[in-house]
Amino acid sequence: MTVEPTLREPVEAERRQPPLAGGAVPLLGHAWKLVRDPLAFLAGLRDHGDLVRLRLGPRTVYAVCAPELVGQLLKSPDYEVGGPLWDTMEVLLGKGVATSNGAVHRRQRRMMQPAFRPERIADYAAVMEEEARAMVARWQPGSTIDIGAEMFRTSVRIVSRSLLEVDSIAQKAEHISEALGTVFEGLYRRMVLSVGPLYRVPTPANRRFARALADLHGLVDEILAERHASGTRPADLITVLLEATDETGAPLGDREIHDHVVSLVVAGAENVASTLAWTLSLLTEHRTHENRLADEVNGVTGGEPVGFADIGRLSFTRNVITEAMRIRPAPWILTRRTVTETALGGYTIPANADIVYSTYAMQRDPRSFTRHLEFDPDRWLPERAGDVEQAAMIPFGTGNRKCPGDHFSMAEFAIVLATVVPKWRLTPVAGTDTSSKIGITLHPKRLLLRADPR
Repeated sequence: MTVEPTLREPVEAERRQPPLAGGAVPLLGHAWKLVRDPLAFLAGLRDHGDLVRLRLGPRTVYAVCAPELVGQLLKSPDYEVGGPLWDTMEVLLGKGVATSNGAVHRRQRRMMQPAFRPERIADYAAVMEEEARAMVARWQPGSTIDIGAEMFRTSVRIVSRSLLEVDSIAQKAEHISEALGTVFEGLYRRMVLSVGPLYRVPTPANRRFARALADLHGLVDEILAERHASGTRPADLITVLLEATDETGAPLGDREIHDHVVSLVVAGAENVASTLAWTLSLLTEHRTHENRLADEVNGVTGGEPVGFADIGRLSFTRNVITEAMRIRPAPWILTRRTVTETALGGYTIPANADIVYSTYAMQRDPRSFTRHLEFDPDRWLPERAGDVEQAAMIPFGTGNRKCPGDHFSMAEFAIVLATVVPKWRLTPVAGTDTSSKIGITLHPKRLLLRADPR
């Protein structure tokens, strides 16, 4: 079923509040569950209603649980990017395209969009192919690979070389990975438990968070300073941002460019690396799908290295990626804020209210997906995919907030998987822990795989 934008529901004189979800405790409300076991808690919220209230300390937050309501939420002008997630993420992302709203967002998105035009993806794919081949060439038969670290290192190199055309960030990929892990874990706790003064106390955890955050911003400042000093203008995103002007002829400010680059590194490294790690982990548990993917790639490429021109014919590979993003999404909890008093699902939501929804919960909901916990790439075959509600599966968002780098990411997913799987059979070894590490994104806690030639 396709969800179409709907007219705003009338706000009746007698306002109806959504039901309060069960399990709240004094003072903390539901925050303790979001810290202790957030995935299970969010997955069970729809049992309380399609739209429910949560208490996070003193705050009331509205949780939207039904896909059709999420579709309305994301397409309605009554809501904007904001709420606990984005208020917290602004510490990292600043006022870039990910966190801005309204005319500012439209201006920023329009000015950076040339870097993501379809014809540019083919150019970027050459870097993706080179980095993927270099990665698998480093592996030795029988060696143990930390797949999470390896995918992050490779994705940082790809995003820095293709979109930023700098090597300094690629050389520091491991340091960036550690810093982002520290920042994301700290940001999640700050999102759920809004006790600002406590986070300013110089505890070891708070000091680690501050150092990691400063390191990430400092690295981006170095990149931009090097570009200004060089006077060069390669065909990359930084050049697009430096040369872009709005309808009045005004350029982006230095701070805006900084924030855009931070957003790009975060999305292009953390989200991509997490998705690739989860996909490879799932394939180790489903050898039939792994073999089908390897056979498809070899059939398309004839055993030659995969290239951008091959992606369109790798239909099963794309379905594997889509199914991995469904069952193991990297971005798993998102928020919005009401611009005005409005209504959703028959309930009134006041102005300036915080809204939360979970792609993890929606994409594992048995109401939307048959055999909802089964990893089944064939559910995305054309004859079956039409049975899925549109808003039940939106890994890149929808509407005017859809990720501008979705085609870039899908090309990278396909090229990396089509390079790894036909060459290496990966098997978990002792020390592997595929449970989810909870932060702003989800990724395996520790994914150690032995590489054997296929």
